[in-house]
Amino acid sequence: MKPLLFPDNTQFWYETLRSMSHIAYGGADFGEVVSTAGRVTEGDYDSWYAEWFATAERVSSEAGKALAAGHRISARDAFLRASNYYRSAEFFLHGKDCDPRHDHAYDRSVECFKAAAALYTTPRIEPVEIPYEDTTLPGYLYRVDDSGTPRPTLIMHNGFDGTAEELHFFGALAAVERGYTVLAFDGPGMPGPRHHQGLVFRPDWENVITPVIDFAETIPEVDNSRIALLGLSMGGVLAPRAAAFEHRLAALIAVDGLYDLGETSVRNIPGTRREAERLLRAESAPELDAALDQIMAKDPIARWALNHGMYVMGVDTPRAFNASYLDYTLADGIAEKIQCPTLVCDAAEDEFFKGQPEQLYEHLTCPKTLMLFTAAEGAGAHCHPGAMRHAIARIYDWLGDTLDGTLTDTRA
Repeated sequence: MKPLLFPDNTQFWYETLRSMSHIAYGGADFGEVVSTAGRVTEGDYDSWYAEWFATAERVSSEAGKALAAGHRISARDAFLRASNYYRSAEFFLHGKDCDPRHDHAYDRSVECFKAAAALYTTPRIEPVEIPYEDTTLPGYLYRVDDSGTPRPTLIMHNGFDGTAEELHFFGALAAVERGYTVLAFDGPGMPGPRHHQGLVFRPDWENVITPVIDFAETIPEVDNSRIALLGLSMGGVLAPRAAAFEHRLAALIAVDGLYDLGETSVRNIPGTRREAERLLRAESAPELDAALDQIMAKDPIARWALNHGMYVMGVDTPRAFNASYLDYTLADGIAEKIQCPTLVCDAAEDEFFKGQPEQLYEHLTCPKTLMLFTAAEGAGAHCHPGAMRHAIARIYDWLGDTLDGTLTDTRA
């Protein structure tokens, strides 16, 4: 999509479009997004933070006033938008040495979302703590109603840089509208566990999803025979990895599908894949370290990705982050272990992982569908921001047909 704002900065435009995409389910207002973006100095992370934080503060103040006056719906809606604006404010502050503004804005985002959740009557949205190893993972349980009726259930998680709260606008509320019980959560490396427990990403994601399913199966509103898993962005490799070893799932959705994150680590390193991996994992590789430093100096998108990557992987150097990505793969027969029907989404103009959804699809031996989203639909960017209702409709129609047993292999 041609940038409507920030014409010379793909990074700022994509994150602005991301906020616009949440308008569809109450996470933003168009005028608030455009007004805020218009005050931002293109390419300036401090300016981005200051303006989005200012908008979040204003909207959260309005929410508080509305609540005090007894206007619960107005308060709920404003708290939702404020939560998303605080999330946007802290987005570019992530790094190995984290900016203290990051923690404050993140916590405000969660506070506002929980305030909004408490004001819902239908659906019911309950913050939950999911037992995980010797701690818990934060999440939200969405119930359609108070009947206690077991329903088909969707477990959702985000990816490299998204929050459990953001999933409200990307599919959680839409799934409840369609009659699903929803469990959205943050796993290790994702914002809640990374901020407050120091938990970093792990490639063996089945060891995350298995306790989440264990927890889900204790909930009366969960139909244990119809539990689906949706992974968003980097979740497009994490969720399939889990499904390869956790066979209680009735369906899997990868938005968008990923096959091997290591490909992104080695693509700019001369030589063979084996030689590149050896350099990335070496005790010392000063030339490669210097090259990565130069990339960070010249390319703001790479600089942010590497800084955020060091933060969520818990490593100290750009090379160590790239090396960690080598372990996030479905190669060597892992994809072939997935048994449940699987939807692999693909974005025609994906600027991050072009070609990876097709790779995953080709390696699957389970019932499978490859679903392409295009620029003509307004959905061609990574994870389809800007066409949220369209994308969710196609995805959830597939899920409904799959859980009803009426779908076969296809390219959609």
